[in-house]
Amino acid sequence: MTDTPARLLQLLSLLQTPREWPGGELADRLGVSRRTVRRDVDRLRELGYPVQATLGADGGYRLVAGKAMPPLVLDDEEAVAIAVGLRAGAGHAVDGVEEASVRALAKLEQVLPSRLRHRVATLQAATMPLTGGWGGDSATVDPHTLTVMASAVTGQERLRFVYRKGDGSESRRQVEPYRLVSTGRRWYLVAYDVEREDWRTFRVDRVADPFATGARFAPRELPARDPAEFVSRSLARMQPMVDLDVTFEAPADFVMARLPGSMGVPEALGESRCRLRARVADSPEWLAIRLALVDCEFAVAQPVEMTAYLADLGARLSRAAGPQPGHG
Repeated sequence: MTDTPARLLQLLSLLQTPREWPGGELADRLGVSRRTVRRDVDRLRELGYPVQATLGADGGYRLVAGKAMPPLVLDDEEAVAIAVGLRAGAGHAVDGVEEASVRALAKLEQVLPSRLRHRVATLQAATMPLTGGWGGDSATVDPHTLTVMASAVTGQERLRFVYRKGDGSESRRQVEPYRLVSTGRRWYLVAYDVEREDWRTFRVDRVADPFATGARFAPRELPARDPAEFVSRSLARMQPMVDLDVTFEAPADFVMARLPGSMGVPEALGESRCRLRARVADSPEWLAIRLALVDCEFAVAQPVEMTAYLADLGARLSRAAGPQPGHG
């Protein structure tokens, strides 16, 4: 291999696997001498890649953690795997998938060759992750829509799209996108609506045909402490708040790991008991299902209407289970 840039990229790709490469094996893989491998390693070090060498008969080279994240070199299979994983998570609003993941997806899809884009789209269409869906209140979004929005946020470009309201009516919007916010079940875009001259929160699953216009803008001051707070306030105006008071027969860490962060932090009442008090913008029915998924005994003090729903839900589940052996 005489093409030095191509050889350096292949060498970097090999070193980015979690193992130590003997100099002889690297030379065989690249089709060059060990001396050339040493020179190429020195070039990578000059570019900022922390390549560590081990002396001795069994010595070799490996890439170690440095002070900054160096550019990654991925082969086709690795690029497809990462893109499919990011698209699946982003498209189904999985808990814990934040805006950083969407920005990574936007960067990756921007540089994917057309042949790999096709493979990603084919794999995505052929699979269906088991996510969300409880209470029929989850919303699936188009990963392409998220990547266009994330790119517009990062590049500070005005964005045009068609927005569908809750009543089904549609309107065309031109906005200055500020930030994407994930609540676990839904994605929201916080943006300044140019025509309405006010800040707005848009549900991403109701957005169609997003288009970055290329027109740059200087970000305005958000009328909130942060985008998450702005979305919370917007949701509170759209639906009534629920005062939640629940006691769990389980440790606080156990409960906290099974509930979304937006529901607050439970207070420990001992080693195996805790209490959650929070004010949340959600329906009692959805909250009841979330509490049941914690998988431990619990008692609801507030809201009172949730206890009736839990009793009805429990009765329906018992009937669905049918008669049990040895019980009449």
